[in-house]
Amino acid sequence: MKQLGNLAVVCAQRRDVVMTTQDGKVFVLPRVAGSPMIALWDDDEAVSHIIHELNFGACAMERSA
Repeated sequence: MKQLGNLAVVCAQRRDVVMTTQDGKVFVLPRVAGSPMIALWDDDEAVSHIIHELNFGACAMERSA
């Protein structure tokens, strides 16, 4: 199963992230922190890395304890 759908769900839950697709690539643009992230739409490893960055990396939302 492709990770693109999971990425779309993660991005849809956040107001500070814009996701677009064009020419076989997916572009994720965090508005506040981080650089644009780009992957081929069917590169599950790269898309999974973007999901990880959004959930746990530099682009993660602060969670309350």
